[in-house]
Amino acid sequence: MRDEQCLRLVTNAIQDLPGIGYLEIALDTGAATIEHGSFVSEADIHQAIEDAGFGVR
Repeated sequence: MRDEQCLRLVTNAIQDLPGIGYLEIALDTGAATIEHGSFVSEADIHQAIEDAGFGVR
């Protein structure tokens, strides 16, 4: 991620998923800490990030 706008896009994409309880993303590293319910999988989160136009490591 390059800037605050990228961070906002990824944050919004993840928060649009059902059951996201806590989300923190570090702009400098792109590392995310996400707490979510059992009905959202890691694959769902990865897909939301990719749909927003960003890669997942």
